[in-house]
Amino acid sequence: MSGTERPRAQDVPVDSQRSLGELFSDATRDMSTLVRSEIELAKSEIKINVVHAAKGSGAFIVAGALAFFAFPFLSVAIAYGIHALGLGLGWSFLIVGGAYLLLAVLLGLFGVMSFKKVRPPQRTIRSTQETVATLKNVG
Repeated sequence: MSGTERPRAQDVPVDSQRSLGELFSDATRDMSTLVRSEIELAKSEIKINVVHAAKGSGAFIVAGALAFFAFPFLSVAIAYGIHALGLGLGWSFLIVGGAYLLLAVLLGLFGVMSFKKVRPPQRTIRSTQETVATLKNVG
């Protein structure tokens, strides 16, 4: 037999001839192992990301609490600063309050516009549907 000829079925040892069922069983087992490995990898990556997210969330909570308690002091300081420029104290606080209300309205409008742009994950849905269709055609 030369190097370019393919071995015939009777030339191949019996133990290396495997049935289609055995090949399918091995492929299924290998696919299952691959999927489990991918899931374990995803779990380990997610676990690391969760730890980082928890640390970041803690820092944001502390920063938010500090800003929350500083906000009234800064508001009063701004109002008294405007009063020091010669405006009455009532008008100074009204200006500060009005500025905050205007900012709140603008942020609210921005939030509404942002929520209107939220759409379902079209690429993920399409990819999942294609995968399901492919798997149905294979089976």
